[in-house]
Amino acid sequence: MNEKFLQAQVLYSFLELEPYILLGLLVFCSWLFYKFFLQDVSEERHRNLKNHHRVLFRHFLLLSIFFGAYLLSIESAKDLPIMDRLTPYFAIFAFLWGMIVFVKACRLWVLQYLFLQSMQEGVPLLVVNVFTLMVSLGLGFWAASKLFNLQIGPLLATSAALSVILGLALQDTLGNLFAGISLQLDKSIEIGDWVEVVSGIQKAVGQVKEISWRSVLLVGLSDEVITLPNRFLAQAQISNFSPPDQPICRTQLFRIKYGTDVNLVKDLLEQSIIGVPEVRELPAPYAYVFESNESWVSVKLLYYMDSYGAQWRVGDRVLRHGLAILANNKIQLAGNEMLIHKSESNK
Repeated sequence: MNEKFLQAQVLYSFLELEPYILLGLLVFCSWLFYKFFLQDVSEERHRNLKNHHRVLFRHFLLLSIFFGAYLLSIESAKDLPIMDRLTPYFAIFAFLWGMIVFVKACRLWVLQYLFLQSMQEGVPLLVVNVFTLMVSLGLGFWAASKLFNLQIGPLLATSAALSVILGLALQDTLGNLFAGISLQLDKSIEIGDWVEVVSGIQKAVGQVKEISWRSVLLVGLSDEVITLPNRFLAQAQISNFSPPDQPICRTQLFRIKYGTDVNLVKDLLEQSIIGVPEVRELPAPYAYVFESNESWVSVKLLYYMDSYGAQWRVGDRVLRHGLAILANNKIQLAGNEMLIHKSESNK
């Protein structure tokens, strides 16, 4: 291989046994991190991580083959002249696969760290992908400057005008990218959260399914798919109904006839909600008098639940259980009454 094209001696200086061992330790420690700290992740996360480790081990095996071929060619170059010509090719493949293993191992470390913070739910890949891109570009520029003697500084300076043009053309795209990164870093929303997004007269409610480099994907209450650009979310008011250890509070109103034993109604309603499995035992459900007049007394049943998306299904069960227990105890609900006064006109 032409020495003017490739700095072979510089390349050979990187292909030592120590960097190979360090890469092997990086891969092995990544596997140990998974075995000791990520055993409580969901089954889907287990399959995902195992697949990532299998791919990483395959690339490390290819690195070992190219590195072994390079060492063998170095030893055989004195006896076989053809091996001296093949050595740079084995070296460049070993160096390339070493960079691939390093990037994939770093990506897997970041991915496992994010999984450690979210054991059961999914992890948005935006930060992982941006990190992988930055590491890959950094390694690529560094390798080009070291091995091919390319001057990266002047090249970047001459492309300043092109960068400005691309920046203006991709203004919306870049805005969505950085808005998505900010959403990921401040963790205002995460995958699995139920959110309400309000901006002016526009409003969207749904469960977060994915955070990409361009948009956030929500699944609405009627299973409709809602795609919101990241810049829109960054400027909107977001209400998160899935904070950790914060149950959702809901109420159901029962209107009974005036004169009914209110204490009995409250006890019965609190007993009726025990049969609804989605309702939390703590904080305990509580019934209280909401309002009253000469015709009825309104009793409101307050209860807590974990799933925002199940509130209507759970509300239906709470209402049916409450009506059934009141009917079994012969307690009637108050109806609307209309009184008509008939007056005789003077003849």
